Amino acid sequence: MKLPLPPLPTALQRKPKRPGEAERVKPLDQAKEAGIATVDWIDERTSLSGGARWLMFRKVPKGTNWFYTLGSASLFAFLSQAVTGVFLAMYYDPSVTHAYESARYITNEVFLGEFVRGMHKWGSSVMVVLVCLHMARTFFFGAYKYPRELNWVIGVVLLILTFLMSFTGYLLPFDQRSYWATVVGVNINGTGPLVGPFLSDFLRGGAEFGSTTLSRFYAIHMLLVPGGLAALIGAHLYLVARLGTTAPPWLKAESHDGQTEERV
Repeated sequence: MKLPLPPLPTALQRKPKRPGEAERVKPLDQAKEAGIATVDWIDERTSLSGGARWLMFRKVPKGTNWFYTLGSASLFAFLSQAVTGVFLAMYYDPSVTHAYESARYITNEVFLGEFVRGMHKWGSSVMVVLVCLHMARTFFFGAYKYPRELNWVIGVVLLILTFLMSFTGYLLPFDQRSYWATVVGVNINGTGPLVGPFLSDFLRGGAEFGSTTLSRFYAIHMLLVPGGLAALIGAHLYLVARLGTTAPPWLKAESHDGQTEERV
């Protein structure tokens, strides 16, 4: 004997239409249906929903706390730098005769230019701090051990690229402070063994600082480093989703026989 189905809630029941009465569709409901249809159309041809579910819906170990958000915060800082950098590049002129004037124009004349440039300037320092804290959390929590050694190496390269992006961007306003600070930094690089002198010549674009130096720093800052960062961040996130995250070192893991053992 089959039990009758439970009645539908009132909100889901369709009222019977009168003869000759057309069904009224609210504009908001129509917009929602159009959005859902568009997403379904794209997903049917790309199958992106499977990858998105695999990346976003995964198991999280016990004891996860706010220290685990440092990686996401670093990613958000990078995206903020990328967006603000694009807007700054629309007005910046990477030439020795117009670089300083274009930076002054962005700050004083462009609508919200001072705000965007301030976000980019201070966001650079924030990103460096967040990446260093994220690396420290990974080290002290032992998350660099097997099988996550490759992800640790990628993280070290990301840290170096973050330093490089901050260093190359410091010269772009081309004022007295940024100019002489970059001269000191490049000369320090030149004292390194073997590759030091070649690295200094590469960064300067020759034996002396000049127009080639500024354009080279601009190309490294805008094209080379962000491209490398984006590619390595993608690989880093893939390995995080593939291997998962580790529990804090102060928690004990439970073995198959019900006993507790120290986490390795």
